[in-house]
Amino acid sequence: MTLSLLKRGISVETLVEQSKLGVSAVMKVGDRVRIKESVVVYHHPEHRGQAFDLKGTEGEITNIVTEWHGRPVSANLPVLIQFSKKFKAHLRENEIEII
Repeated sequence: MTLSLLKRGISVETLVEQSKLGVSAVMKVGDRVRIKESVVVYHHPEHRGQAFDLKGTEGEITNIVTEWHGRPVSANLPVLIQFSKKFKAHLRENEIEII
């Protein structure tokens, strides 16, 4: 199994690190996603300082945070989603679904 993974360019360490950090190998950068649970944010550019629920909003995954300055991290909100040109938010994997 290890040899077949290495032939595909996937190292065993990469798979272990992703599973340790709580990041699914199913979601990847560029996927379109929809917020499936109620997530309230206060930094939406059109509703600054007011509660804004993201449920049902669609966006694109721009980053999955697994390392910082070359060191592995276990971020609480690892999935960075871009909703519009001016609005991004970090969310948990269980709060979103792939479209």
